[in-house]
Amino acid sequence: MRAAGDAPATLFFDLDGTLIDSAVGITRCVAHAFARMGLQAPPEAELRGWIGPSLRTSFGPALVDPERVEAAVEHYRERFDRVGWTEHQVYPGIADVVEALHGRGHRLAVVTAKNEEHARRIVDHLPFGKRFVDVVGATPCGTRSEKPQLVAEALSRLGLEAGACVMIGDRRMDIEGARHHGLRNIGVLWGFGGEAELVAAGAERIADAPSALLRMVA
Repeated sequence: MRAAGDAPATLFFDLDGTLIDSAVGITRCVAHAFARMGLQAPPEAELRGWIGPSLRTSFGPALVDPERVEAAVEHYRERFDRVGWTEHQVYPGIADVVEALHGRGHRLAVVTAKNEEHARRIVDHLPFGKRFVDVVGATPCGTRSEKPQLVAEALSRLGLEAGACVMIGDRRMDIEGARHHGLRNIGVLWGFGGEAELVAAGAERIADAPSALLRMVA
């Protein structure tokens, strides 16, 4: 996968489930939000499915009332801003892959449904965070939160055509966002989506380990 003219493609990496395992921080913050509202949180196995979509998309069906959804989002962010953003682990091998892709001349960016301020804070603290030229995330008000919107923002900020980029992510939203704009894409299996979800979403290629990205991205 290379850009037009045989130049190295620009790579858009999802954050949660692709660069970092953030399950602990996200699920604890969701549970905190439910507790603050006097409600029982869904089981943890169910909460893992909340990793990837926007917060409002996940809270919506459970709380229904838009005002309650907004309150839950604020409670979530309260804990995430304080401690949740630190509760993650870098996936084994991903740091070496990021460094290798950067060394090959690829431009790298993060494109995530996480609040952009929080995403920037996390990426800034990653040992390889300096390799990313930009971090594109959701707006606090939710006007930019779905993957097609986020990919569009990344293309605009970086002044790129879709054919020059590859989206790499673990959930169907990553693949769908890429396909919406005509980006090539790679689904990854070490995150939260799984092979069946990625195939159903139309993933062009599927990587079973970070090192596989080095074979798939020339």
